Amino acid sequence: MKTDFLIIGSGIAGLRAAIELSNHGKVLIATKDRSFKSSSSYAQGGIAVVIGEDDSAEYHIDDTLRTGAGLCKKMAVKILVENGPPLVQQLIEWGVSFDKGDGEFLIGLEGAHSRRRILHFKDSTGEEIVRVLREKALESHRITKLPKHFVIDLMIRDDRCVGAVLLDEESGKVYPVIAKTTILTTGGAGQIYLHTTNPSGATGDGMAAAYRAGAVLSDMEFVQFHPTTFALPGAPSFLITEAMRGEGAILRNIYNRRFMPDYHPLGELAPRDELSRAIVREIKKGGGEYVLLDATHIRPTILKERFPATYTACLRYGIDITKDMIPVSPAAHFMIGGVGTDTRGRSSIEGLFAAGEVACTGVHGANRLASNSLLEGLVFGVRAGIAAASYTEGVKIPDRIRIHDSDIRVKTWSRTHAAPKSFRTMDVRENLKRIMWNNAGIIRSSIPLNDALEKIDILTGRISGHGLTRKELELANMLVAARLIVQSAIRRRESVGTHFREDFPEWSGKKKHIRVKNGSWVKGQGSRRMDMTHDP
Repeated sequence: MKTDFLIIGSGIAGLRAAIELSNHGKVLIATKDRSFKSSSSYAQGGIAVVIGEDDSAEYHIDDTLRTGAGLCKKMAVKILVENGPPLVQQLIEWGVSFDKGDGEFLIGLEGAHSRRRILHFKDSTGEEIVRVLREKALESHRITKLPKHFVIDLMIRDDRCVGAVLLDEESGKVYPVIAKTTILTTGGAGQIYLHTTNPSGATGDGMAAAYRAGAVLSDMEFVQFHPTTFALPGAPSFLITEAMRGEGAILRNIYNRRFMPDYHPLGELAPRDELSRAIVREIKKGGGEYVLLDATHIRPTILKERFPATYTACLRYGIDITKDMIPVSPAAHFMIGGVGTDTRGRSSIEGLFAAGEVACTGVHGANRLASNSLLEGLVFGVRAGIAAASYTEGVKIPDRIRIHDSDIRVKTWSRTHAAPKSFRTMDVRENLKRIMWNNAGIIRSSIPLNDALEKIDILTGRISGHGLTRKELELANMLVAARLIVQSAIRRRESVGTHFREDFPEWSGKKKHIRVKNGSWVKGQGSRRMDMTHDP
């Protein structure tokens, strides 16, 4: 199979890039699921954009930089904020129905924002945006969707990405897709943790594939934990949107005492890392499994109309949020680190781009500002599409590629032909999730981190020679992503943003980024093409 542009992943970043690229050639979207479901679809709260009369780009930039704890790249933040309004306006023109009252947009407030700037569609904003982008993408005859296809590895020829090796999950066939440019938009890796808000497909596939191909990965130690997920024992975990705290919900411990003012002057609207650590400490003090989110003082009609999905989901397990407090605890939510890119989505490998959660532009620094994620996918999906289109001018690719050609580098292909060892995929997967939650979670220190690294290496050895099924390939990717997170967490001997080490509780004050390529730590971006000093 041959295409001009191969997009791996079908969230907001991938769909928006596809729409942009459809003006320049044939686009193929490969997704391992049948539908366009992605982490984007699960985003509840909204999209942050300067829209209020009392708001400005300067305020939004300042809030993002402050939340990023000194590690944001200012150019990336400026691009994010300033490109947001016209692109969100375009979404509205295409049919996204953000909530309104009396003919005006209802603008929400979330943690660490100094102004109301969150546009939302009830508590299903991501799903609404994906719906509109999906319809827009499918209007184009140049965009083809390839569902139920898993990317085994990227193909590298002469240090340039020329496509990817795909597994057709239904037929079991494996074949190469040749492309002038490849864009990773595969989302995050929350499934490596025992508790997560992420969908089942968030297994770090794009990060692992890029790493095996020789790309630079950056700041993998920064994993954002959402402070409030449903935590009723025996019930599944799901996100309780931050927007509820923006509307006035407060946190109480099991003794019914409000505790956040003891930890942060912003109380329940403190940055997510501060909230998560405070909740963990309160849970330990009380000896329970959760704290309580109290929204019972908010008018019932507001709760039902503004948060219908949350109201219905909680009611299913006997919690009426208009009358009952919600049991909540933190869960892995968002990968801040990822494939290192510039603000045009260019990775350290020629022909390989990345956008959205899989990428690390530096826009989030050490901690992401609430509701900047959908904006990131939108803005940098467009920019990656523009850059990829420009890159393809004059690029020639071979008419045919054989996976086993000696000049094609595919890192995992040789071992997938070995006879699979005897192991239970789910057992190894659950073991990994517990290791990461207990040893490399919200509060970290040297001994547990090094113990996690040893255990991950043992698990990796257990699955060597695995077969070609989605579950086995996902597990291999999860182990790669987990190892990179732990290694980076060991290397960063300080506490900053989402990365908190009990043995090094202070930040050094140095603006350093931890980057890895082919198992070695690298300085700078790893490529002059990724130097953002003069990146427009």
